[in-house]
Amino acid sequence: MDSFRRTYLRLCKEGAVEPQESVLAQLQETRSTQSSRLDLSGQSLSADTCTVLARALQKDTVFTELSLSDCMLSEEAAKTLLSGLLANTTVKSLDLKGNNLRSSGAEVLGKLLASNTTLRRLVLEWNALGVWEEAFSLFCGGLASNSALTQLDLRNNQISHHGASELALALRSNNSLEELDLRWNNVGLLGGRSLLEALQKNRSIVQLEMGGNNIPSDTLKALEQITGHNSDRQSTIRETSSRTQVLSKEIQTLKEEKGRQFISLMETIDRQREEMGRSSRSASVQIGQLQEALNERKSAVNSLTAKLQMTEAALALAEQKNQSLGEVLGRVRAEKEEQREQQSRRRKKEEEDNALKEGKLIREIQNLTENNGQLRNKVEEMERRCKSQQQQIFELKQELTNNTAELKMRLAQAEDRLEAEKRRSKQALEDMDGLRQKEVDHVNRHLEETERSLQERIFKLEGQRIQLEAELSKTKAACVTERAHAEEELGRMRAQVRLEEQENVSSLEEKLRLLRSSLQEVQLHCSQQKQTISELQAKNSQQSIQMDGLRRRIEELQQELSGKDQEKVAEVSRVKVELQEQIALLHAETTAQGGLKAKLSALEREIKVLSSNHREVLLDKESEMSSMLEKLRLKEAEIQRMREDEAHRASYLQSAILNYVQGSPLGPYSSPKK
Repeated sequence: MDSFRRTYLRLCKEGAVEPQESVLAQLQETRSTQSSRLDLSGQSLSADTCTVLARALQKDTVFTELSLSDCMLSEEAAKTLLSGLLANTTVKSLDLKGNNLRSSGAEVLGKLLASNTTLRRLVLEWNALGVWEEAFSLFCGGLASNSALTQLDLRNNQISHHGASELALALRSNNSLEELDLRWNNVGLLGGRSLLEALQKNRSIVQLEMGGNNIPSDTLKALEQITGHNSDRQSTIRETSSRTQVLSKEIQTLKEEKGRQFISLMETIDRQREEMGRSSRSASVQIGQLQEALNERKSAVNSLTAKLQMTEAALALAEQKNQSLGEVLGRVRAEKEEQREQQSRRRKKEEEDNALKEGKLIREIQNLTENNGQLRNKVEEMERRCKSQQQQIFELKQELTNNTAELKMRLAQAEDRLEAEKRRSKQALEDMDGLRQKEVDHVNRHLEETERSLQERIFKLEGQRIQLEAELSKTKAACVTERAHAEEELGRMRAQVRLEEQENVSSLEEKLRLLRSSLQEVQLHCSQQKQTISELQAKNSQQSIQMDGLRRRIEELQQELSGKDQEKVAEVSRVKVELQEQIALLHAETTAQGGLKAKLSALEREIKVLSSNHREVLLDKESEMSSMLEKLRLKEAEIQRMREDEAHRASYLQSAILNYVQGSPLGPYSSPKK
């Protein structure tokens, strides 16, 4: 407000014009109320003041409403002021009521309408624009090229039927004007017909006031019907646009939801990759631990010949381990069944959600069909009205047989207009149906494109999943090779144990042979010394001494055996601890595998939501998991068989040692001592 006041004062100073007090007072009042409306109505504005106001309004960006009613502007002042509004881009409402605008004012108004694109409302009540037909035709030409004005008030402007014809030509080209007030003019019958013909091609006029123009009632009714049709059409178009916006918003929300689902799916895949990397690292750590355990087993196998009870305890622990693994497998299977049930429930829930969405779309389509039915009912009602009007026309013909040819011509024109109105209404309905069908086709095409993009994304995700499976197979192959290396080392270790056992057996056989040879020598010596009792007693004493030494040797051996038993017990406890640690590692591995299975099942559920065509791939994945479990079971059976072989070998070695101990020559010497 202050900027406009300062501009006004500056321009007055530059033009050497005395500022008008009434204008300054009005600007001060507008400043105090902070209004965007400049009201100068009822004030006598001089030509100089109008020139200054025109220059100030050229670049004004404050006022959106300008009221100059009842100012009694002169022709020159009005021309100057309206010329200043040609470059204005903020004034949307202009009131020029009661200014006696004539030829030059009509010309400038035509230029203003032709160049201005922001003016929405123009009030020209109580002027004389229709007195000069040429000037009014220029005004109508500007109105024809205007595309922004929506309200025009031309009351009491002395517009004749010629001016109405020019205005009708303008309305044929104008598609933005919605409200037109032509009350209290001299339009007459011919002007009313011209406007009626123009409105048959105009679709924007929804309100037309024609009172006080000497127009017949049937023409007024026809004009009201046309404006009513235009109003219904505008409301239908607005309703259709609002529904189109609602559908577009729903489609946008669906797009955003799909985008969020894709983002969550990608995040899940990234987390799956990270977990696969962690599982591979943990697998490598476990393999290293198993390698260390195998290295420790070498020392345990070296003392396997003297530790038979440890082997039995290991067998018992192995049986317990098999039982625990069987229980773990049972729990894993139960968890898998629960996950499948949860997956089926989620799939059912998602199918119900999809069904609800489809029901919603079907209800919208039903609403559209109901609207179409209502429109058809309206058309039928219009046809019934037309029929009633035709009946009335027929009755009027019977009553007014003595009327002039002009009335007959009017009746014929009215019938033609009614038929044209029927055709136009039907054509409008067909156009609306076509537009609705096009919108539905556009929405369907958009949905199909979205579905294709989703399928392409699914294919990409399938490729990534295949890559992950290939990496997993490589990791499994590496584990198999490392296990093969471990088995080879175990075989070498067993061969070494066998060689040590053979060496021990050969050394024991050598000792037996030496003992037998010594026994033969003793017998020969006894036979040679049987001649003398003293020698026999000496030999007996020597033999008793030897027997004492042998007894001490046996006691020492028994002590060594007890110490070895204690070592064996300690070794058994140590092996138990190692086996418990291995069982804990196996449990951790099974839990990790359970976590991986849960993540895989989550990924499978998301892929099933996106497309039901990939169920076979998921079934292949489950069969692959079952085959992996079967391979694991076969490996465990093989390990069990190897342990049983070791147990058989140990029992065989134990029986051999017992047979050797029972068949040794110490037995005969122990009997005489008793």
